[in-house]
Parts: sequence; structure tokens; C-alpha cells
Amino acid sequence: MAAAAGLCVRSSRELWTILLGRSALRDTAQVEAELDRHSDRLLTGLSYYKPPSASSGDKLKSDKEVVVPLKELGLRISKFLSLDEQQSVQILQSYLQEDYRGTKDSIKAVLQDERQSQALQLKIAEYYYEERIYTLRCVLYLLTYFQDERHPYRAEYSKCVDKLEKELVTNYRKQFEELFRTEAPTWESHGNLMTERHVSRWFIQCLREQALILEIMFLYYAYFEMGPEDLLAFARIFKEQGFGARQTNRHLIDESMDGLVDRIGYFSALILVEGMDIDFLHKCALEDSVDRHQFATTQEVCQEMDKLLLTLGDIPHHAPVLLSWALLRHTLCLDESSQVIRRLGSIAIQQNAFQYMTQMLKALGSGGNNCTASTARMCIYGLLSFVLTSFEEETLGEQQHLINLACEVFAAPNLAELFWDTEPTTGLAVLLDNNCGMFPQSMAPLLQLLSALISDKSTAKKVYSFLDKMSCYTELYKHKPNDVLSHEDETQWRRQTPKLLYPLGSGQANIRMPQGTYGTVMPTAQGYLVRWHYSYSGWTIFTCEIEMLLHVVSTADVLLHCQKVKPIIDLVHRIVSTDWSITDCLLPITSRLYMLIQRLSSVMNPPMEVIASCVNTLTVLATRMPAKVWADLQHTGFLPYSVTQITGIVQSISAEGMQAGSYGNLLLSIERPQGKYSVTTAFLRLVITLVKGQLGSTQSRGLMPCVVFVLKELLPTYHKWRYNVYGMREEIGCLILELIYTILNLNLEEESQGSPPSLQAMCTHCLANTEAGQAIINIMAIGVDTIDTVMAAQPSSSGSEGSGQTLTQTIKLAFSITNNVIKLKPSSDVISPLEQALTQHGTHGNNLIAILAKYIYHRHDPALPRLAIQLLKRLAMVAPMSVYACLGSDAAAIRDAFLNRLQSKTEDMRIKVMILEFLTVAVETQPGLIELFLNLEVNDGAVGSKINGMRSQEFILGEWSCLQVVLEFIDSKQQGKYWCPPLIHRAAIAFLHALWQDRRDSAMTVLRTKDRFWENLTSVLFGELPAPADITEKSVLETCAFTLKIICLEIYYVVRGSLDQSLKNTLNLFFDKKRYEYWSEYIKSLVIYMTETDTDGASTFLEFHKLISAWRMFLVLATSYEDVMHLCDCPLRLQLLHDVLEATKILLTAPLSAPCLRMGSMLATLLLILLKQWKRVIVNISKILDPLDQILESLSQSNQYFMEKTKAKIYSAIIITIQIKQLRVSDFPQYSQMLLTVCETIHNEAIVLLDQTHHALTTDSALFDDKDSMETDCAPRLQHKDQKDGVCVLALHLAKELCEMDEGGDQLVSITRTVPFLPAMLSALELSLRVKQNLHFAEASLHLLLSLAKTEQGATAVGGAGVLPSICLPLLSVYQLSANGTTQTLGSSRKSLDAPSWPGVYRLTMSLMERLLKSLRYNFLTEALDFVGVHQERILQCLDAVRKVQSLACLDEVDHTVGFILQLSNFIKEWRFHLPQLLRDVQVNLCYLCQTCTFLLHSPKVLQHYLQVKNGDTIPPAIVPRQSKPAQTPKKQQDIERDEMEQRAVLKVQSSLLRILSKTLAAIRHFTPDLCQILLDQSLDLAEYDMLFVLSFTTPAFDSDIAPSFGTLLATVNVVLNMQGEIDKKKEPMSLNVIPLTSPEETKSLKALLRFTMENCFYALISQAVRYLKDPSVHSRDKQRMKQELSSELSTVLSSISRYSRRGAPSSPAAALLLSPSNKSTSSTSKCPESQEPLIQLVQAFVRQIQR
Repeated sequence: MAAAAGLCVRSSRELWTILLGRSALRDTAQVEAELDRHSDRLLTGLSYYKPPSASSGDKLKSDKEVVVPLKELGLRISKFLSLDEQQSVQILQSYLQEDYRGTKDSIKAVLQDERQSQALQLKIAEYYYEERIYTLRCVLYLLTYFQDERHPYRAEYSKCVDKLEKELVTNYRKQFEELFRTEAPTWESHGNLMTERHVSRWFIQCLREQALILEIMFLYYAYFEMGPEDLLAFARIFKEQGFGARQTNRHLIDESMDGLVDRIGYFSALILVEGMDIDFLHKCALEDSVDRHQFATTQEVCQEMDKLLLTLGDIPHHAPVLLSWALLRHTLCLDESSQVIRRLGSIAIQQNAFQYMTQMLKALGSGGNNCTASTARMCIYGLLSFVLTSFEEETLGEQQHLINLACEVFAAPNLAELFWDTEPTTGLAVLLDNNCGMFPQSMAPLLQLLSALISDKSTAKKVYSFLDKMSCYTELYKHKPNDVLSHEDETQWRRQTPKLLYPLGSGQANIRMPQGTYGTVMPTAQGYLVRWHYSYSGWTIFTCEIEMLLHVVSTADVLLHCQKVKPIIDLVHRIVSTDWSITDCLLPITSRLYMLIQRLSSVMNPPMEVIASCVNTLTVLATRMPAKVWADLQHTGFLPYSVTQITGIVQSISAEGMQAGSYGNLLLSIERPQGKYSVTTAFLRLVITLVKGQLGSTQSRGLMPCVVFVLKELLPTYHKWRYNVYGMREEIGCLILELIYTILNLNLEEESQGSPPSLQAMCTHCLANTEAGQAIINIMAIGVDTIDTVMAAQPSSSGSEGSGQTLTQTIKLAFSITNNVIKLKPSSDVISPLEQALTQHGTHGNNLIAILAKYIYHRHDPALPRLAIQLLKRLAMVAPMSVYACLGSDAAAIRDAFLNRLQSKTEDMRIKVMILEFLTVAVETQPGLIELFLNLEVNDGAVGSKINGMRSQEFILGEWSCLQVVLEFIDSKQQGKYWCPPLIHRAAIAFLHALWQDRRDSAMTVLRTKDRFWENLTSVLFGELPAPADITEKSVLETCAFTLKIICLEIYYVVRGSLDQSLKNTLNLFFDKKRYEYWSEYIKSLVIYMTETDTDGASTFLEFHKLISAWRMFLVLATSYEDVMHLCDCPLRLQLLHDVLEATKILLTAPLSAPCLRMGSMLATLLLILLKQWKRVIVNISKILDPLDQILESLSQSNQYFMEKTKAKIYSAIIITIQIKQLRVSDFPQYSQMLLTVCETIHNEAIVLLDQTHHALTTDSALFDDKDSMETDCAPRLQHKDQKDGVCVLALHLAKELCEMDEGGDQLVSITRTVPFLPAMLSALELSLRVKQNLHFAEASLHLLLSLAKTEQGATAVGGAGVLPSICLPLLSVYQLSANGTTQTLGSSRKSLDAPSWPGVYRLTMSLMERLLKSLRYNFLTEALDFVGVHQERILQCLDAVRKVQSLACLDEVDHTVGFILQLSNFIKEWRFHLPQLLRDVQVNLCYLCQTCTFLLHSPKVLQHYLQVKNGDTIPPAIVPRQSKPAQTPKKQQDIERDEMEQRAVLKVQSSLLRILSKTLAAIRHFTPDLCQILLDQSLDLAEYDMLFVLSFTTPAFDSDIAPSFGTLLATVNVVLNMQGEIDKKKEPMSLNVIPLTSPEETKSLKALLRFTMENCFYALISQAVRYLKDPSVHSRDKQRMKQELSSELSTVLSSISRYSRRGAPSSPAAALLLSPSNKSTSSTSKCPESQEPLIQLVQAFVRQIQR
């Protein structure tokens, strides 16, 4: 706040926080500096706060730095608190900085309003009182730990105490006297605010300060000697004050202050006892040198003390002082004081000195400073030990009081060990010896003492051995028994017969006293007390006692026996909890506890304390053997249980079939009416221990009734129960929440489908949907004010223990539980009652969100606000609500509080980190809240830039902007300082990353304008990180990761030319300083470290994963922005690529672990992208393939499912690498091994795919698609392993690439003999086609078969594997899908030809048939005829489809179909024999196809019209340019581009039509008589050849009613000649592809295709003409007309050909490609133009012949 801007004085609370180690100042030098700086305040204590003075008031009035309203308020505070004026202003400023719950603006309004100003003064008074207390606490803390070697700041504390030592007690004693003598303030002296209520508050503060000062002096004198005069002075002061009871303002004392008054009395007595130095006196007495004691030479002081103590009243606090002084005077042997000694001693005993000391130690030990309580115990130990040594026990009152006090004393550390080393006849050992002689007649006192004497394993063993070797057995006899012989004086007895001591027992539960045992007789009023001299084990006695209790459990003696058994069980509990190794020896006792619980729970008035002791003992046993304890407890019926099997969460929550067990009955009928809950606390601890024991799934579910009972019966109602003990409610609540917290934090294995719900799932559901969740919310809603009130009311001095801390712990558990429930709750569209209650808007800031946010004001425990913010963060992530709206009018004040703690240089680092993480989440999910925290203000004085003609606003950071703090955290000059550790730096960078990721433009714009922003942000990238093995703070890696991501986001979203110059310079520096190389190497070192570190924990390498992920993003972006990121250097890119490859190889070839595989998969993705984008920089492909082959080999040996995607990426990378450059097998040494691996993968994957598809058939009836994919190209279902980027499909593609590398085809064929992948693949292909599934697999398989069939050996292998049975009939399912069984017409395809589709599969199958028939010829003819017979309808439909559809997909299928028919036409005789009708239909359709193609090629405008109107697909997708157009293009330019793309679409279709036409004519050539035969062979059977073309010379039409004629063939020749002419004129040919032909080879190839088409056209024309002329059925008149027309037309054509031939024409290599081998020699021609003359001569000769 502005008011506190000049504050330089550290508050006492802040100093206290530093001393506790809860601040950012944790270095020893920093702590020492703080102590030096504030040593004067610690020395002066409360005198540091001075009374008002005129000089101070004048100085304040003249101080110009303090604003007038604060001066005025400071003066009023000065009067109200009677405090120095300047210090009043300091307190005011400190309060506004730390505790004020308003905004800067609200202060002005408060100061102007009288009522609000008075309320503020009262709050400042409370703050001032706390400051005074914290000042004293700091001194107390120093005295507590300045000699504790375990404390990290011991040396610094010791130096400070040395400085304070001389004057400390003098100052504090004066302050104590002033406090109890000060008159209470009045409204006359302190103003109207000093009401009666505040006077009472002032007096409570006075008492607290007195108690604290006395505690400080007591601790001081525990370490430093007190002089006799000081003792006398203290005695006078305490007498005057009445040990706290005779305060000057005692009329103000009420019941609520009794605790503080008693505390003053306790410390007064302890100071006097400690000042007498009884320990040293005892030592002197033992050494017989009492003269060395300081009081031995101070007779006058002793006499004054005698007089003073004799005049003391009968206040209980006097008792230990009188007893100590009597002991001191008795030891110093001053005869004249014997009467005084007896009088003082008797008064002390009469005042119950030992009872008082027991009560005092209990009070100090419950919720106070542990060191103070331990010091008090040491003090009383010395007194009690010397008293027992000096006086007879009988003279000291009841023995039980001594034992109770001794047990309290032994609670101090190390006293139990010290006791066992003392002489058995001195000190407290006398008590043990006396009670041992009464065992087992009087058992409880001895066991009580022994339980207190157990502190560690050594003392536990000593106690066990002590009881195991008892030497006397004491019994009480009312009358002398008959079976003993007695001595004459009846002082000794001797047993005549053996005696069974516990006749009800048997076995271990029995003990026998032998005959002849002697016993010493001690007559008493009750009879004879006999101490038998007999050795036995006390543990056997204990077993017998428990067994006896089990026998008498149903009788009236049960309570009496319980009194004897309870101390036994308590002792056993203490032993097993201290030393587990003794547990086996105690098995006879512990094994009977289960039966004891069962029996005692069912009696009329159950002994609750005994049951609780039994349960507590079993809880200790359950820590080591939970399964056994749980199994035995189940038989007792004590715990809640279920009578039916639990099958679901709803059943478990309803508690259906569950019983409360004995415990439930005890709670309802005994504990709740009485208000005592010992069994409940024991039950909760037991269940917590069993849950922590990880019993296993079955046993853990057995605990479900217990947990349900807690959630339904305890949690919702425990706060309403009756309680007799203060603090018990908080303890039970804390235990319940601890149980739930334990369950929610269990690491459970995944539950199988249909299994009963786990404890965690049940608990999560119950809290989210029942009233148990509301109970948790009620706990969280307690609020910070209630906690502060409870903490202030605690009498303890340290503030670290008590009901306030229990309440705080309960609320912290509630925060963690709620956070876990939200995290673990299954995602659902329905909001749960818990979430609804959490996010419900209330009025006046009364909702839970506001209450959670206000925990930021809590200062006692830093974990509480941190957990509250963590829960807020979780709610902001998942809950559909506005945190900003929930905060209401308190939003700005809460923001200020958040930022104050964030700015504080001493604040706990973890709170700062949590605040930043909360804001990071809020960036994305809480727009209103983040705008509040960003606090951006419009800069009215600045002129913004223009964007799209609009003037933009310019923002600046507001006074309360979180960005101010974040910029400080990322400042490179601040790094390494204590207030900016690496964790905070990481959190700040993460927050900035969230701003960039969420595109907070205003914030980003402001940040970019800050000086050195990019330099500070990226400074971490230019540093040197330690080696991975030496990293102590892994958050640095996350910082680097977020920084890289911010740079990536900035480059990606900002237009290239608009990048900040500072960022450009940074990127240039990144390149110049070789940071690319550094980070690439460092990433590789992280990878190596991961593989060498033996761990499976994913969280271990979380930071590694984040950094590598960010580096991946950085490099991926670099592939598109190489110029901006200065990555144009090819060697550098190659090095980065190789480093990524090497890192991937290290991860994926190392011993497999989940983190390594995940990281390897991520790097494999990066490798894939880099290979695609940077393929041009790769020089040596083998250096890429070698590691990839090793990776593939390693991955292939693993069958883990989650590696599938990684394998797929490696396959893709190998495919891309192979495609970079044309490779031969000789260039690839690993070829054989890789091919073998791939084939094995195909085999395995195909089998799995087959099984999965079969399984899908049995589980899914809707496998068949009702749409014709040839018509719609609908996307297939991506099921099972059939994915475009799946291992199975990619392995097939890689096999295809490898197959094409092998020109001979030997390698793959040889592997088919060893790895039967072809049969497996074909089986899967058959099923896939039949059910129309696995499209990608089917397509990839056919591609591989096509590549394999390119050689004769490969074709033989494919054919031999049974390809036709696998494909032929199942292929019908691809298109025969109509309900009536008829095929549907081919439709237009709107997908690219390269996209997977079922029509594509059909086309590939047709190509495969073509290639197999071409390679195998007669060996495959039967299969080919079978295929064409099965699919004849589709083939005929396809040939006829060009007239209706001119889409590229349709034309492509026609192309493949005609190609297959062309190969099959070589076997016309066999075809005619097997399928004569189909042959005739095909011939007719081919002729019509020829006519259609010729017409469309002749009329391009008509073709364009059909493409636009009929097909509705102006631009086929295959030819649409991929680059996007600019955002705004003029309309004229758009029209030009549109026309150009339409023209390209026409050219693409024309190219397909030309290919179809050439193949059609080549096939027709085989269906017409051979020219040589028909011209020369007179015996040719004309009936074998049908007339294909009708006798007509009209132009070809598009109508199917007009039959193909000779005019069709002549038109075809003319179309070809026109195309050739256009090529010669250097124009773009109409039949070209999309890309213009620029190379001579492409032009030559096109000309050859045209020439080939013309050759076949002439051939068919002449052959058909001769067939007409020789046909006797044709009329001579028709023959004559044909001769005339044909002669005329051919003459015209020949003249055109002769002109073209003179210019030169290419050969027809297409003929060699398209014709069968038998016709190659006759159809192919030479390369020279003259080689075409025979064809022209043949045509000319034919013309001359028909002209005759």
C-alpha cells in the first residue's frame, strides 16, 4: 500500500516467522543479520514500546513523509494505546501492510468515517497486542533452542543470547513488576474507545505478557545460575503479587482468565525452585560437600527467606517452593532452623505439594512449549528425586500421588534412560523397589511406573527383562492357610504343597508355585501380607490375568478385574509401539486382545477405557502386520461389517446390508450419552492404520463398511455430539479427515470391469454426492476470523500447539480432501452436489469461494492459505463459475492481499508459487479475475497505432498489476537472490506462457514494450545448466521449456515483419552463440541420463519431458520459419536432425521403460517432421537408415501395445528416407534384415487384424455399409489396427518401397518361402473385402501385391499364394450393395484419387489382375477369366459409364478396366470358348467407349459443359492448388484464376480420355481379323470375328442410340492429327496433364502415345473394311458405297499424314507398353521417321485397292 511504502521497520511477527524458518530468509547469515538488527528490541522487550511524549508528537507533526490523515489517526491510536506517537504511526503502517483487509482507496473512506475509524483503531489495538506477544515469543524461542544441537540456527541463536545475557533478566523483571502494578486504563485517560469490554481485553493481554515474561525468565535460569539475592528479590515480588492471584487489577479477573493466572503461578513457583538449585544441592549431598552450595554461606538471605516463606498463605502455588526450601535448609544442616524446616515441610505436604506439581506439569505439557514443559519436568525431577532420597516415603503422603508425579516427570526426554543408570536405593528408584515388593498384589502402581520408564528401544527391553525376572510374589491372606508351615514368630511361611495360582487357566495361562517355597509374612489390618521368594515371569502373570478376565467377563467381578488388566494392556501398548522386536514375546497377551474386545463389548456396562486400550494396542500391531490384525478382527464383530456382498457404489453408500458392529452400539449407547470418546478415537486410528497398510484389493474392500460408517454416521454429525473434554471435538474431526485423506491418496491399481468398487471410488462418490461432502464444506467454511479468534484465546506461549493448531490441521485436511475429490471424481455432464455447493453464489461475499480466498489473510500457518489457493486453482480449472463474481465487492481487497504476499521479500516461497500457479490457471478459465489481477489501465496521454483503420488503445500497468511482480521475478539481475529462487522464476515464466498461449494481447503488448523484456525472459536459455545427474533444482528445466514455448508462440502468431527488434536480436544471438548446438547436445544428455537411471516413475522425469517437448516445438516451428530463427545453415540443420535421430535411437533401443518409451515416441514424431521438411539437407542416407533400422529391430522385439504408435512413426520415417533418393539394394546393407523384419511384422499384424475383424463380426451386427463407396467415397470405419498411420498399413507400404528397390525381385520372393506373410495377408484381405472393413489395409496390401507382381518370379509367388480366391468373390461386397442385388451406377467422386476409397481398392485389384495376366499369361488365364466372369456386370457398366460421368475417379476405373481387357484380349479364343456372350458385350461396349472418347476429345467445350452441369464438380480435387489465396483478391483476378483452373480440369480429363482411347483401340485391334490373315488367307473363317462398326461415315455422336461406325474411327484419326498439330505449333496440348510439358522427354512421350493411337485406329479401320468386303452377307451396293466413302476420307487423311510425316514424327514406344509380347514385333517401329512409311504405304495401297 502507498501508506506503507516507506515502512522500513520489520514487525515482530515477521521476525518470529523468520526465526521459525517459514520465510524466504533461511540462510544462516541472513538469520544472524536479522538477529543483530533487532537485538535491541529483543533486549528491551516490552520497553521497546514507549509511552507518549511531547517530543515524539512534535516530530510526527513535522514529518512530511506521513500524510495528514495517517498522522491524525496515529495520534488517536497513541492516546488509545498509551503508545509513543511515532511508534503508533509505525504500528498503523505495519497493520495496513500486513493485516488490513481493504484496498488503498477504501482507507481514505475509513479515515473520514468516524464509526469505521473507531473500528479500525480497535483492530490496530489487537495488532499491537499481538506485536508485543511476538516480541516476547522471539526471545522465548531463542532461549528454547540456543543450546539444541539439532537446530539449524543454534549457533546464531547462541550468539544472540550471549549478547542478551547480562541485561535480559534485569529488564524483564522490571517489565514484569510494571505489568502487575499498572493501573487499568480508563476512558478518561485513553479516550471513549476504552470501554469496559476493552479494559477486560487489555487485562487479558497484561496477564499473557506476565506469563510469557515469567516463562522466559524460567528458561533463562534453567541455563544460567540465579544468585541468592535474586532469589530473595523474586520471592518478595511473587509474594507481593500473590503468585499471580493478587494483581493490582484483580477485580477484573473472571473465570476465562483462570488459566493465565494459574500459568503465572506455575512459573513463579518454578523460578523459585529452579533458583534454589536443588540438583547441585543433591550432588553436593552425595559427595558430602554441601558447603559448595551458594546458600551455605548466605545466612542472612536464608533467614530472610525463612521469614518470608513462613508468612506465605495457603495458596497451592506455595507448596513446591516450601518443600524445596525445607529440603535445602534440611540438607545444609542448620540446627537453628529445624523447627522452621518441619513447619515448612508439613505446610507443603498439607497443601498437597505432589498433587499440585503433577497438575502443573500436565498443564504445561498440554499445548505449551515442549522445551518449557521438559525443563519444568527436569526441575521437578531433581526435587522429587532428592526428596525421596532425604525423607522416608511414609512421611510424604499417599504413595499414589508420588507415582503420578513420577510418571509426569519421566515424560521428559532422556530421564527414563537416566533412571535406569541410577542406584536402586536412591531417588525415584526407591519408588520402583517398594512397588516391586508389592507385586502382583498391588499391580497397577508398578505398571504405571514402568510404562512411564519406556522412552526408547533400550528402555523397553529393560522393562521387559525386569518383569520377565521377578523374584518375589506377594499375596494377601485373610486367614492362615492349612498348607503352609510357619516360623515360631509367624514371620516366615513355607509351602507344604504346590499351588496353582490361577486355577482357571491352562497351558500358557497358568502358573504354579512349587512346594517348599518360603515367604516373608507382614501382618496388616486386612490379614497376612506374604512375600513369597519365588522366581517367575511377570508376563505369565499378565497372561493369566487376561485369561481370568475372559472367564469372569459375565460376572459382577468384571470391573474389578478390568482395573487390574488395563495397566497391563497400557504397558503392552507402550512396549510394542516403542520396540517392535519384543512383539513376538508378547504374543500370548496380544493374541487374547481380540477375544477380550469381543467379550467386553457385550457386557452390561462395558469398560470403555479397557476396550480403547485393546484397540490402541492392535493399531500398533497393524502398522507392521495389517493383514493379520484385520483377519483376526473380522471374527470379533467389533468393526462395522456387511452381511451381503458389495457390488456397486450406490449399494455401498446406501449402507444396504451393513451392520454397525459392536463399536457402533458402543458409540450410540455409551459414548455419545457420556460425552467421552476414547473408543471412537481408537477406532479411527485403527481404521487409518489398516488403510495405510495397503491390505490388497479384497481386504481393502472389506474395510468399506467401516469407512461408510464413518462417512454416514460420524462425519455429518460429530460436531453436534456432547463432549466432556475440551478439544475432543477437534481431535475426532481431524482423525475422520485424516482417514478420508489417506484413502484418497492411496495408489491403487486399475479396477477391472465389473469388480466391486474400491475404497477410493466409494469415498470419492460419497463425498461428492452425499451429506458427507457438505460436512467437509462446513469445515472449510469456518473461515479465517474464527481461526484467529481460537488462536488468540490459547494460553500457550509458543502458538505452535493447542486447539487452534488442531482446528487449522482439520481445515487443511478438508482442503486437500476436496481437491482430491474433484480430481478423482469421474467426469460427468451432471454437476455433483459437492461441486454445486462449492460454486454456489452467496450474498455479501458469504459464499465458499470468497471464504477460501480470504484465507490469504491467515498468518499463523503458511500451509493453510497455500492449500486454500490450491483448492481455488482446482475449482477455477473444473468448475463452471466466475471466481471474480463470487468475490463480489471484496475482489479488489483480496487481490491486494494476494499481491502483498507475492511482493513480500520474506514471504514463504511456496505461497508465492501457489499464487502464481493459481493466476496461471485463471488466465485460461477466469477472464474476469485475471483482468482484475492484470490491472491494465488505458494510457490517455499516448497515441495508439492504427489497426485496420481503427485507432487502438495503448495500455500501461496499473499500480496493482501482478505483471509488476512477475517482471521483477524474471529480471535476470534478480536471479539467485533469496526472494527469487528457481521455483518462483519457473512459476513466473509459466504465468507469462499462459498469457501467450491464451493470446492476452493487451498484456502481451504492454510486456513487449518493457525494457529488456525479451532479454530477461530468454536469459535462462543462454546460461550453462549443470549435467543432468547434478541437477538439484529441476524447475530450471521447466523454466527453459516455458521460455522456448513463449518464443514459439510469439513467432507463430506475430506477422514476420512485426517481430520486436529485441526478439530478433535475441534469436540472432541464439544462433551466433551456438545455442542450437548447445541445447541439442543437452537434450541428448538428458536422454542418456534417463536411460541410465533405473526408475519407472513418470514424475521423476516430468521436467525432462517438458523441456524435450518444448525443444520439439521449437524445432518444428523452425522448419517453417527458418529465416526468422536463423536456421538456414544446412550443416546446422543436418546436425540437429542427426542429434534428434541419435536421441530417439538411445531412448528406443535402451531397456524399455514407460518414461523412455513416451519420450522416444515424442522424439520420433519430431524426427518424422524434420525428415519431411529438411530432406534436402540429407547427404548420406545410410547414416539415417542405420539408426532407424536399429530402432525398428529393437521395437519389433517388444509386444507392448502402447508402442504401436512409436513403431508406426519409425516405419513412416524409413519410408520418407527411402523416398528421398532412388536407392539400390547394394546401397542399403541392412536391406535383407529390414525386409525380413517388415515381413514378420506384416505376418503378425495380419493375423491380429484377422482376429479382431472376426471378433467385430460377432459383436457388431452393423458391419456392412449400405452406401456404394464407388459412388460416394464415404470414409471407412477406422476400427482395430486398420489405420492410415497404423503399424500394419505402414509395414505394407514399407515392404512395397523395399520391393521396388529390388529390381530383380529375388529378395522378397525368397522371404515369402521362410515367412508365410502372403497367406496371412491374403486371408485378412479376403475377410476385409467381404465385410467391407479395413480399407487402408486392403489398399496397402494390393499396392504391395502390385509391386511384387512386377517380376515373373513375384507374380508366380502371388498367384501361387491363392490371390484370386482371396479377392475375386469378396470383391463383390465392395460395390454390390443394393437391396435387389443389382449393381449401382458409378457416381462422381469428390475426393482426391490418392485418398483411400473402396473404388480405389477395386481399381487396384483390376491393375493387379492385369499385371498378373501380363506376367503369367496362360498360367493365370483361367483365374483371369473367372475374375472377368464374376465381375462382368461391373465391367460392362464401367465401360458404359464415360457417357454419364466424366469424373476422374470414374475415368480412372475405366482406364484400369480397359487395361485389363487389353491383356485379356490376347486370349480371344479361350475367352470366346468360356464366355462368348460377355466377349460380344465387351466388344460392343468398347466400340461405344471409343466413340464416346472421340466425341469428348473432339469437343472440349462440350466436355467442359458436362463437367460443370452434369457432374457438378467443376474442379476435381486432385488439381486444386494447395497454396491458400490471399485474404482479399480483386474480382477480375478471381475470375481469371477460376477460368484457368477450369481449363486445367478439362485438360486433366482429356488426358485420361486419351489414355482410355489408346488402350481401347489396342484391345479392338485384337477383336478384329489380323491384316495379314484377312488379306492373304483366303480360308479365314469370317464367322470368328464380328463386325464391330456399322457402315456409316457420320461424325461420332454422344447418343447411345447411334452405333459406332467407320466415321468414328476416321474422326479418331482426325482428333489425333489435330493434337499432333497443336504440339508442333508449340501450343499447350489439349491432352496434357495439369503441369505443362516443358521437357523434350514428356513431349516425345505424348507424341508417341498419339502415334500409337493412330496406328491402332488405322489397323482396326482397314481390318474391319476388308471384313465387310469379304462378307457375303453384305450387299454389293453397300460395299460399293463403303469403298467410295472410305476412299475419299482416307485420301484426305493420307494427305494430312504425308505433310506431318515430312516434318518428322516420333516412334510409338507406347505400343511396346500396351501391346502383348506377341505383337511387339509387328506393331513396334523404329525410331527413324522413315520407319512409318510401310504403314502409310499400306493405307495408300488399301485406298488404291478399294478405288478399283
